[in-house]
Amino acid sequence: MARKTARPGRTLALLFLAIAIMFGGIAFAGTWKPELGLDLRGGTEISMTAENSEGGSVPKESLDEAKAIIDQRVNGSGITGGRVTTEGNDVIKVSIPGTGKVQQKTAERVRQTAKLRFRLVACSPQKQCGSADASGSMVQDPSTGTVPGTSPRAPFAGETASSSETASASDKASDKASESADPSASPSASAKPEKQNDNAVVKVDDAIKFMRNVPQEWATAYSSFTCPAPGAEPAEDIPGKPLLTCDEDGVPYLLTPAVIEGTEVDEASYGIPQQQANYVVTLDFKSKGNKAFADTTGAIAGSGEQFAIVLDGKVISAPTAESRISGGAQISGDFTQATAAALANNLKYGSLPLDFPEDGIQTRVIGPSLAGNQLSAGLWAGLIGLILVVIFSVLYYRAMSIVVVGSLIVAGAGTYGMILLLSETAGVTLDLPGVAGLIVGIGITADSFIILYERMRDDMREGRSMRVAVDTAWVRARNTCLASDGVSFLAAFVLYVFATNEVKGFAFMLGLTTLIDVLVFFWFTHPMTKLMAGWGFFNKGHVLSGMDKRAIGTVDAPKGTTLVGGKA
Repeated sequence: MARKTARPGRTLALLFLAIAIMFGGIAFAGTWKPELGLDLRGGTEISMTAENSEGGSVPKESLDEAKAIIDQRVNGSGITGGRVTTEGNDVIKVSIPGTGKVQQKTAERVRQTAKLRFRLVACSPQKQCGSADASGSMVQDPSTGTVPGTSPRAPFAGETASSSETASASDKASDKASESADPSASPSASAKPEKQNDNAVVKVDDAIKFMRNVPQEWATAYSSFTCPAPGAEPAEDIPGKPLLTCDEDGVPYLLTPAVIEGTEVDEASYGIPQQQANYVVTLDFKSKGNKAFADTTGAIAGSGEQFAIVLDGKVISAPTAESRISGGAQISGDFTQATAAALANNLKYGSLPLDFPEDGIQTRVIGPSLAGNQLSAGLWAGLIGLILVVIFSVLYYRAMSIVVVGSLIVAGAGTYGMILLLSETAGVTLDLPGVAGLIVGIGITADSFIILYERMRDDMREGRSMRVAVDTAWVRARNTCLASDGVSFLAAFVLYVFATNEVKGFAFMLGLTTLIDVLVFFWFTHPMTKLMAGWGFFNKGHVLSGMDKRAIGTVDAPKGTTLVGGKA
């Protein structure tokens, strides 16, 4: 079998093409400066005072659980630079880098009390109160997969799934909804399925009875109910009571008492399944919630009745079910990546075990925790280290230092480009520990070409020409480099997983520079060195090449020894 011919020129061309595409994306995004962390730039601080919904002092376990949930909302990846701490017995403080629109949206998400509950739809524009079918059967349109006259919403899909969807805002016109009603009105206690604790969910059977036989008081309240103005306070969501509320499109609903609390959600994620083209959201419940979910979907399977997901008193999705779903559920619909991610996060991190009243939430702008000269000092340290590496390589490797300098430039460009892209797409921020990780990356890159060059010199001392020594040295240098970078990456990974948020920035940047070093070593250092080995200036051992007899230590070699440019 013929040996595959190496093409270093093509490898270098592909590398530069990849870098050009990356910076093209950066130019399209219009972002040329990375987001800085709290210690270098400052940001927004939110102070939230907790209350126990059941009265009394705030349990420490509940405060720690709420802190963990909020931390996942703010800094789930550990690379956005957000910090969540507790203060005293009832205060959670959230610090978010920056003060722009992205930070404001994050602050709004943090301020949400995020009480997540699951209820059944008793009344809606598509369903008259007390009837499973308001205006004929809810027939699926074969061409669109949706109910005629409705907007795309998200159905559950377990063993099988319905494509029926909830009504759009344009369909809510009703003669009975022309007058406003108090969203928090409670017609009478008799409307509840049975006397119970209002702060607890009800049995599935009781919710089904309410849905299919809506008490007159609640039917009257729904007929006169109009949705509050955008931005107004939503209806109070009391789990043991029915709820009059709306979705984000202004569609009004009368919902049964809650059958599942959001704390029963065990896992939620989003993605595009195999052989599908649209995003879906998947979720799994804990044992208690899983039984209630299976009983609920079994009761409404195939009937067109809806199962509402309610966040902070507002309907965020109202799917149907075609069969009993006893395992993981899947929500599909007209999702974009952003809306699927938002719903998954609401499901996964939605419910807090404590209440955070609006009057106990304060927001203020904070300055950097470090003096401004700290960043300058870190950048100067990195620049001085880089200059020293270049000076050493020029003095020791002479013209071969072209590859050294080129490797550092390519690695620097790749690292900076990745930081910019990650800042724009994943919210990565650069703090002082991260700057330290980048500086350490300079040493990692320098190690790689030193290993290769010294292996080449060893082979050339044995009589091989430079052209041959590049290939023979590459095998051994490659293994050594991969082992060294593997250890560095493993250290970065362990720090990232187990260390506090203050150290995660260092670990992330160290891991990033380590991966880029491997790419540069394979795609630039080796092919560039191979190209130079074919030039007579280097292969014939010019005194300034860095590969002459004196440089490799064979100037006093015994007579008969093949030196640089030999026959090997």
